[in-house]
Amino acid sequence: MGNKSLIIVLCFLSLILTGCFKWAARAYDKLPNETALNKSYNYKGKVIIVGAGAAGLAAAKVLEQNNIDYLILEATNRYGGRLKKDTSLADFPIDIGAEWIHSAPIVLNKLKGKKGDEIEEELIPYHLEETYTWDGAKYKEVSQFQNNFMYKFMPESKFKNSTWYDFVNENIAVAVKHKIQFNSPVTEINYAGEKVFVKTKNGEVYTADKVLVTVSIGVLKSNYITFIPDLNHEKKKAINAIEFLPGFKLIMKFTDKFYPDAINCKVKSGEKVYYDIAFKKEAQTNILGLLAVGGSAEEYYKFESEEEIVNSAIAELDDIFNGKASETFTGEYVLENWGQHQFTMGTWTKAFQQKKSDLKSLNKSLDRKIYFAGEINDTYQQMGVPGAILSGYYAVDKLLTEE
Repeated sequence: MGNKSLIIVLCFLSLILTGCFKWAARAYDKLPNETALNKSYNYKGKVIIVGAGAAGLAAAKVLEQNNIDYLILEATNRYGGRLKKDTSLADFPIDIGAEWIHSAPIVLNKLKGKKGDEIEEELIPYHLEETYTWDGAKYKEVSQFQNNFMYKFMPESKFKNSTWYDFVNENIAVAVKHKIQFNSPVTEINYAGEKVFVKTKNGEVYTADKVLVTVSIGVLKSNYITFIPDLNHEKKKAINAIEFLPGFKLIMKFTDKFYPDAINCKVKSGEKVYYDIAFKKEAQTNILGLLAVGGSAEEYYKFESEEEIVNSAIAELDDIFNGKASETFTGEYVLENWGQHQFTMGTWTKAFQQKKSDLKSLNKSLDRKIYFAGEINDTYQQMGVPGAILSGYYAVDKLLTEE
């Protein structure tokens, strides 16, 4: 396709998509004027939150500031879910989990319950300047016009000197982490009677008046948690309809920067991209990430060890850059494998792409006793961490007000 034809196609798509699909940064007008953080509640019952990810922590903050009795049951030994950071590889903190701010920056104030349009965080506009494509044989430069178009169509950003984990930790988790019970995977939720009984893998049983389930959609799809009574057909159908692809993030350290801002790789299915994690962070460390999702990740899963996955990535980079990867790789890396983690079982969801009827079913409570929140439950079409946090506020508001 020639440049003229490409411009026509992109402009046509822009007109269509701008009007029809408002999501992430385009969904600024879908943000709520106020969230549960800005309200007061007078609820006397006991609440259990299942999962200490972004949604669960957000809901807990509302309960905390209203002096409501609650407990968070977390399956792992840490809070944050798919939010995680590393400070060992580079001279800046690295988002091991969620990394991009897909929403308009003002969302950060909404998540904190802060008034006004001026944000406190220093952000980097994720406007790429040097990108390439790789199909296994050809390494081809992407035009600046295409880079500019992509940023204009979907402007994203990143934290300059911090991470998503820091944001959630400092603005939400710090107020509620004392109420988290770690290493407590929930295996059964019985809401057949007046009270709700929540059972963990180690046999402990907790009693509550209402429960908020914030585990990943991957855990719900796996049926790791038994619901008594069983989930209805409508709820099961909605859960099974959600695409939650496997994937991982590999972060590698090099002595020299031989790579561009990003390399989009052509794969049979899924997504695969190498990208400069230190992009515009004014860092001295050279950190390159590999993000593989769906079928591309499953190809790597055929290897028997992390080392083999890393070696495969280095070998591919050597093919592209004539051996520079092997020459400059320090041997230091971090591999975060969401797709094969028992309490994640996938990467991310895009609620705005799902059927409205399925999202309605996912957000519907069970007998006004069991409620659900998480990235897939985002009713504001924000994507990622903002969607998860806002879903926590949305769900806890319903939990505290529905009779």
